[in-house]
Amino acid sequence: RVMAIETADFTPILLGSDFNVYGMARSFYEMFHKPVKAFAQRELAPTRFTKIVDLELIDGFAEDPVWIEEMLKIKERYQDHEEPVILIGCGDGYAELIVRHKKELEDVFVCPYIDVDMLHQLNNKENFYKICEKYDLPYPKTQIITKEMHDSGEKIEQPFDYPVALKPANSIAWLDVKFEGRKKAFRIRSREEFDRIVDLAYTNGYTGDFILQDFIPGDDSNMRVLNAYVDQDHKVKMMCLGHPLLEDPAPSAIGNYVAIMPEYNQEIYDTIKRFLEEIKFTGYANFDMKYDVRDGKYKLFEINLRQGRSSFFVTLNGYNLAQWVVSDYVTGELKDAKTLYCNEHNDHAALWLGVPVKTFKKYARENEAKKRALELIKENRYGTTYEYSEDMNPKRWLLIKWMNHNYVKNFARYFAENKG
Repeated sequence: RVMAIETADFTPILLGSDFNVYGMARSFYEMFHKPVKAFAQRELAPTRFTKIVDLELIDGFAEDPVWIEEMLKIKERYQDHEEPVILIGCGDGYAELIVRHKKELEDVFVCPYIDVDMLHQLNNKENFYKICEKYDLPYPKTQIITKEMHDSGEKIEQPFDYPVALKPANSIAWLDVKFEGRKKAFRIRSREEFDRIVDLAYTNGYTGDFILQDFIPGDDSNMRVLNAYVDQDHKVKMMCLGHPLLEDPAPSAIGNYVAIMPEYNQEIYDTIKRFLEEIKFTGYANFDMKYDVRDGKYKLFEINLRQGRSSFFVTLNGYNLAQWVVSDYVTGELKDAKTLYCNEHNDHAALWLGVPVKTFKKYARENEAKKRALELIKENRYGTTYEYSEDMNPKRWLLIKWMNHNYVKNFARYFAENKG
């Protein structure tokens, strides 16, 4: 779509086994039709029964010290490779581990990531909002809730009207916290609910802070998601904006998009490009934001130092997500390339879905974007990350049926309580 990559010798290695891994593997597979090596702690559904991901499982691989010990062994396997070996983490934890150990790995692996100093500023939501202040990026009004505030026994001041948004500042530590009613993020509707959730979190082992935010009114269709690629000279080379039309309502997956339309907005592109280049970012970045009708601004929620879980929507729309890192570190073609602002004149426009078509039709809010999406469905211009015609077999077909069935069930069970 952007530049023709000649047959280049390189080896991609992906870390993880989720939808993001399958989407990146599929993007690489569409380029050179070879299985992609991946390493993970456990096998998740998206990478089962597939010929495009060669998955190797390593016990305890999700965190240090096991992770770096095993990575150094993996490094030995590849140290005699003459071609570049590109290491891509497809989850927050893996991306962070690569950043922390980049100096130990980059003599053998291409690690298209920021340095550890910048990690501390960007991967924690509190620090990210300080950066937003510094670079004049709009974000929701925010208050930090700490464990000390909870443990003091005094009533925590809450300055916003209900509903409010509440989310853990440390999303990686939050994965280990378990209690009934735990969610990835909360929309809190009353003082009583606020006190209960904060208390449950801290009495069940969470030690990090919470981000309490003014809730931006409006439904899923006010969200936007942006994926970008920044080359090794810190120049933004690709930006692709998506308009989510529906999110997963299941407690463990709230905020995960399940329907995205391609969108073009030069103002958003210019704002994010300026920011990424000023902070000298490197590699893939993913932003979530929401349009606030009260002041007409798109407010940023966070930056992910990796492609987003639903980023296959970029490849689906004709801008292969994997080719950027190859053009940057293998062929060198990116050096003189101008920034590509995706979707401005997109003849390949396609709707990305993470749920069955019937689920999208039933639950997506009626608006102009949904009308356009239904037209694309009618024209057969839609697709998912995990249903790939070149990677289909009876077992995978049954697995996809099972995953889709679960989505239908979850929407029926949870959608009403998270609506509004």
